[in-house]
Order: sequence, then structure tokens, then C-alpha cells
Amino acid sequence: MSKSKVESKRQREKRTVVLMIRLYCKKKHGTKKTLCPECEALSQYAVMRSDKCPYMEAKTFCSNCRVHCYKPEMREKIREVMRFSGPRMILHHPIMAVRHVIESKKEKKRLEREQNEN
Repeated sequence: MSKSKVESKRQREKRTVVLMIRLYCKKKHGTKKTLCPECEALSQYAVMRSDKCPYMEAKTFCSNCRVHCYKPEMREKIREVMRFSGPRMILHHPIMAVRHVIESKKEKKRLEREQNEN
């Protein structure tokens, strides 16, 4: 994968996680244009982790990565955001949601093939 494709993938991942955190914060914390301090900290942390990810070329989603680089408390917070925002993305960002489902299916098949080979 070329460097520009990896960077494009990284930017898309960051944009997606920020949108999911915004949706969560708006619905759970009643915010409008800005995030609450807790969600802002989580957003900055998620973007920073994505910027530093050495596996961006090979991985699809952090949940499928062999190395979990989030601190445990931040990992639990992001899971909560994903569980809440994931199903709602189809209404708020349908193209992004469909892309995620397609990529998830491809990744699941790839992981199954790898396990069958071993």
C-alpha cells in the first residue's frame, strides 16, 4: 500500500472516530457544537493513537488489531462510544456506515482464512 493510501486511510479513520464521539456526546451529554471536556479528551486521544499507529497499512479496525495501544480506561470509553454510535451511524452518516460494514465483512473473512491456514 502506498504512503498516500495509508495516510488517506488514517485520515478516514480519524474522521470516523471523531464523528462517532461527537454523536455520542451530543446524544448522551446534550452538547451542540462543541464536545464536553471528557469527550474532547477522548477525541484527542483517539486521533493521537491513530497518528502513531504503526499497523495502519495492514489493519482494518483497532478492535481487530493484535496490539491494543489504548490505555485500559480509554479503551473502555471508546468501546462505549462505539456501541452507542455504531448503530446510529446509518442514520447520521450512511455512506460511512455502509463502508464500515463492508470492510468488517472482508476483515472477518480474511481472519477466518488465516486461522484455517494455521
